[in-house]
Amino acid sequence: MLKYKKAEGLQNKPSAFSLQTIGYMETKNLKIVTPDEAVGVIKSGDHIHLSSVASSPQCLVSALCRRGRAGELRDVHIHHLHTEGPAPYADPEFEGIFQLDSFFVGSNVRKHTQQGYADYIPVFLGETQRLYREGYLPCNVAMVQVCPPDEQGTVSLGTSVDATLAAMEIADTVIAVINPHVPRTFGDAVIPVSRINIFVEDDTPLETGHFAKPDALEAAIGKHCAVLVEDGATLQMGIGAIPNAVLDQLDGHKNLGIHTEMFADGVIGLVEKGVINGAMKAIDQGKMVATFLLGSKQLYDYTHLNAQVLMKDVGYTNDPFIISRNPKVTAINSALQVDLTGQICADSLGMKFYSGVGGQIDFMYGASRSRGGKAIIAMPSVTDKGVSKIAPVLLPGAGVVTTRAHAHWLVTEFGAVNLYGRSLQERARLIISIAHPKHQDALDQAAFERFGSHYHFIRKTL
Repeated sequence: MLKYKKAEGLQNKPSAFSLQTIGYMETKNLKIVTPDEAVGVIKSGDHIHLSSVASSPQCLVSALCRRGRAGELRDVHIHHLHTEGPAPYADPEFEGIFQLDSFFVGSNVRKHTQQGYADYIPVFLGETQRLYREGYLPCNVAMVQVCPPDEQGTVSLGTSVDATLAAMEIADTVIAVINPHVPRTFGDAVIPVSRINIFVEDDTPLETGHFAKPDALEAAIGKHCAVLVEDGATLQMGIGAIPNAVLDQLDGHKNLGIHTEMFADGVIGLVEKGVINGAMKAIDQGKMVATFLLGSKQLYDYTHLNAQVLMKDVGYTNDPFIISRNPKVTAINSALQVDLTGQICADSLGMKFYSGVGGQIDFMYGASRSRGGKAIIAMPSVTDKGVSKIAPVLLPGAGVVTTRAHAHWLVTEFGAVNLYGRSLQERARLIISIAHPKHQDALDQAAFERFGSHYHFIRKTL
């Protein structure tokens, strides 16, 4: 049986890093500058890509904003997936100086995007790399973070490959922050230093994501999802409490694998118990495949020099036809609102953009094509304010991320239903059955008004 090795920690990592101590760097005469000197190559009108999630190069961001405040730049376009930590370039003070057009609306730019100071490019996560590679977006400067170079003259992008690799391929200039806190991960993350034009040093810790222990409601959702996970399944789960709640319920499973856009700390315990071992995967057998990571320092330490963690280009991880090559792909994603026909809204609250398309449809479609796969949407039945997340119709302006034709399993704390192959009226009744009981009568009446008297017959026969 294939097993993942125990994590190798970073206990021996230096707290600070000096390029002058590495002979390779001295012999190759790589250009080492300060952050302010590095961003001096940026011109008005340029397009900049920032590495994403935990690995946004904050020292370069700060230097860029200093140039902006000094009046040296205008109309600089910034692109990235969601990032953790400060995003000052989206602030109103930089209107006309920096224009953020992100591929996903993270919490740090949500308010500014809703107010119009920043904007959003709707795109499947798996296709973000195509925007660069096929010329839909230019990239004048790519700003990334990497681990210290090895004796072979390579560095690693660590926790964030995603669309960053594609941006580096077409960028006029690549600026890399060498940071000892960036883990050396393998796969597409490994790049030669020759692909980088300018180097900067920094030892600021990566941004972390900490997720609270699931509460009773989230645990109930996790249990319903875990029942759907079969032994030998390949898992994809997003960020947050519900994915963690699912992982908490999988101790009794066997031979699970990981092919996902990201994973967090919750997988580590299951690997150490042998539950996750990748033994039944058809491709990348024995490997945990992801394109970015977000979690605690323990997670980043865990991935350092861990050959079983394979960081891949987002065009690989999120390609539905690659995803579907593994058997029993079980994709678990969330939603903001679902209507009675199974339309899934996941990027906006009415006309206010809240997140993005992300990888939901990549994995929903990939899982549905997988032999024995399951595409699951899991969410609480109501919002924190008690408003039903199951609605007769979506709010005006709400975007459909997963269409009713792509919808399969829907899970709330009240159960799980499979909508695939069901008629509209059958779907309505199934969906209402897992709505919060205090909202079921109103939803039932709305379904009757929408579908007519025959709906009552359907309701009785299901």
